[in-house]
Amino acid sequence: MKIKLNGQEREARAGESILDLCRRENVPVPTFCYHQAFGGQGACRMCMVEVKEEGQKQARLVAACTYPLNTPVEITTESEHIQRVRRTIVMLLARRAGSHPLMKEMEEHYDVSPLSAITVQPPNCILCGLCIHACEEMGKSAIWSMFRGVDKRIATPYDEASDDCIGCAACARVCPTQAISLEEKDAVRIIWNKQFEMIACKRCGKYYATQEELEYLKERSAYGQDNLCESCRKKNLAINMKNFS
Repeated sequence: MKIKLNGQEREARAGESILDLCRRENVPVPTFCYHQAFGGQGACRMCMVEVKEEGQKQARLVAACTYPLNTPVEITTESEHIQRVRRTIVMLLARRAGSHPLMKEMEEHYDVSPLSAITVQPPNCILCGLCIHACEEMGKSAIWSMFRGVDKRIATPYDEASDDCIGCAACARVCPTQAISLEEKDAVRIIWNKQFEMIACKRCGKYYATQEELEYLKERSAYGQDNLCESCRKKNLAINMKNFS
């Protein structure tokens, strides 16, 4: 399917999002709430682009991460209107995470005049929602969005240790501003007010996962049965493939 991307004709795959197309064509579009493992959410609105469909006189703003390409369209990823939208978003999010390097970089890029900071929990959280999606993908619901408006935040129920949390730290790993506190010392991991005993890789000895995480995964798949960290698992696979060939 032929579409126009910033005035250039490109080949799009039916059903793919504008963001997927842009990334394949190496056209930069900023995002905060997007992760390739979860797809688009359309939450942060940083990826807004202009789209003009056939028969339309005017282009309209859409979220590139959630807009599916099913018909020929004209897409503009940079314009004065788009720049103003992104500048406003960065200005507002910087109030929540202005001290974080990512936000400082975005402020500089969009020439944003900083507003007064506000105190949020967890510190530097921009409410992108990626941590909630990561927890859901693990088949758990240990954290969620609480309250509304300026009081909205991500937390466990009553800010106490959640029975659903298995300490996998997937939420912390996908957080773009490292807002989720994760502490690891010796064989102990502490996250979301809960302490977990960690298991050592039987090959390299590195502590790599919590006991609860491995037990949870072993119940549902063959993953984790070998008690190897990701690095050693890949090395083991490479050796097995070499021997097989």
